Formats: sequence, C-alpha cells, structure tokens
Amino acid sequence: MRRLPAWLPCLLILLCVACSRPTLPRLAPDATVLAFGDSLTYGTGATAEQAYPAILAGMIGRNVVNEGVPGETTAQGRERLAQALDDTRPALVILCLGGNDFLQRLSPAETRANLAAMLSELRRRQLPVLLVGVPQLGLRLNTAPLYGELAKEFDVPLEDEALSDILAQRSLKSDTVHPNAAGYRALAEALRDSLSRHGAI
Repeated sequence: MRRLPAWLPCLLILLCVACSRPTLPRLAPDATVLAFGDSLTYGTGATAEQAYPAILAGMIGRNVVNEGVPGETTAQGRERLAQALDDTRPALVILCLGGNDFLQRLSPAETRANLAAMLSELRRRQLPVLLVGVPQLGLRLNTAPLYGELAKEFDVPLEDEALSDILAQRSLKSDTVHPNAAGYRALAEALRDSLSRHGAI
C-alpha cells in the first residue's frame, strides 16, 4: 500500500481551518459600510479626513459612514445602535467598542453582554459585521479575551491585532490611548485587509 506524503495531513488541517473561517458577503460597489464605535472610530487625535473610516472609504471604494462617539461606553452604544442602523441602512458594520469600558474599569461581564446584544441585533437584521478587538488595560496591550469569545459565539470575523499593534508604537499615537494620522491609516489598512481576507471586497 502506497504511503501518503508526510505533508498531506498538515495541508488538510490548513484547508479545514480556512474553510471554517467566517466569511462576509461581497460588498456591492454602491454599498454603505457603517463604522460604529467610540473615539477610535471618530478619529480623536487626527482630523476628520484622517480618521480610519474616511481613509478606508478611499481604499475600498465604498461609502463608509463614521458613527464614532468619543467617550462612549458599550452600554451607550447599545442604546443608539438601532437608530444608527435605521438611519444609514448599511450593507456591513464594523463594530469597535469597549475601550471606554476598560478605562472606566466597568464590569467585563457587562461589556461582553452589551457587545453580545449589539451582535444579536445585527444578526436579527441579517447584517454582516466585522468585530474589532480593543486592548484591555495592563502592562501589555493585549486584546481583551471577550472579543475572541464573542467572535466564536456569533461566528463573525474578528480583527484582533491591529489596535494592539498600533497602540504599542509611540510613533503611531497622538496620546496614550488614541492613534495619530499614521496610526489611523495603519488601522484602515488592517481593516481593508481583513475585509478582503473574509471576502467582502
């Protein structure tokens, strides 16, 4: 009996991982993307034209609506999400919230519950979402584990490295918790790559 090549099991494992990756529907050329979040979405530390939604719009050739509210917690975001969805009628949502919860040392369980409620609302409306992981407080800027848990629970794509990498580099920050113009461009590039990797563009 002919032996199988030693590399074949590894290839099969890689294929299984690729097949299990959450996918996003391809965005139509006239689609609207809703960037929903706090100051990291708003673009604090840079101009409106340098915020990641504006940069991302140019990169992907779609309308990206900036619905970032500085200082917003996940509880506040949960309250305004439905209205933002009604107003913009997006084809896809980029959800980036949680930083202010961490800064205010709010309960991680409440943060998780609020994000889960938002993801449930998006699922109810059959709206695809890209979840963006936010670093938690600590000596090392690691993305809070709750984002990975939620991405798995709701089977949605997760970008969990970009913000941690950007905020770990002084040259990409305007202050201790916000990117500068170069940092927001790096975030837009990472989100573009994630959208492409998951099939949206």
